[in-house]
Amino acid sequence: MLPFARVTIIGIGLIGSSIARATRAAMPSVALTGYDADADVRATAERLDMFDDVASSSGAAVIDADLVILCVPVGAMEAAACDFAADLPADAVVSDVGSCKAEVVRALTAALPNATIVPAHPVAGTERSGPEAGFATLFHKRWCILTPPEGTDALAIERVAEFWRRLGAEIETMAPDHHDRVLAITSHLPHLIAYTIVGTASDMEEVTQSEVIKYSAGGFRDFTRIAASDPTMWRDVFLANREAVLDMLQRFSEDLSALQRAIRWGKGDELFDLFTKTRAVRRGIIEQGQDDPAPDFGRTHE
Repeated sequence: MLPFARVTIIGIGLIGSSIARATRAAMPSVALTGYDADADVRATAERLDMFDDVASSSGAAVIDADLVILCVPVGAMEAAACDFAADLPADAVVSDVGSCKAEVVRALTAALPNATIVPAHPVAGTERSGPEAGFATLFHKRWCILTPPEGTDALAIERVAEFWRRLGAEIETMAPDHHDRVLAITSHLPHLIAYTIVGTASDMEEVTQSEVIKYSAGGFRDFTRIAASDPTMWRDVFLANREAVLDMLQRFSEDLSALQRAIRWGKGDELFDLFTKTRAVRRGIIEQGQDDPAPDFGRTHE
């Protein structure tokens, strides 16, 4: 039995279009409706035939849905939910894909006080965006973290969990504030560092007259990939999760200062011990199937 028969996706970017494609592949009998505030995106979604119906308004999109998934930036979540609140069926479950969950719980509860809300965060993505960037296998063997508010109906939680399982995801459940602290260090801070390094290199580029880009090594290229992520989404992430991000940034700054002292005073043993520990972390990520062990980040050498 399907967890949901009629699914509506609000926001047809990388994640929204990937959910549509994955649902079509895994549950072809599910009725899929899509909506995006951008008319050009709606037209692209129609051209790609990824939905049974692309609605012209969010209210029309949700009118007969039993699952509504908001795939919009965290900062737009409350306004997007308010737009369809009057048309949401009483028995529909509302979820999302945002990477900050305490703010999402607040926003959706404020906009939809009587709705059943099961926030979710599929920990998957690429630096690309837009409806053409999505693909059906994006969630395979990736974690999807559910952060339901206290008192949420257990059956609704399980239905959302089963939906994501059918898309290939592994399921974990966390309290919203705990999720935000975990993701601050595993996702948000790395993006902040990447934006900073690439921004600094951009300033240096003016001085070195193209040498930074011309001679960029693999590590810098990987930072540029992360720093190419959607600017609207990440602006909202940092503002929505500011307390956890600032906390982790302070800890990182202290560790960076210690590393700076070790380099200044020639403490090779300290550097070696740190690099040995971080190498073990990398092995653990590979062993848990969260990355490919291919050498040199899977780059081909032709």
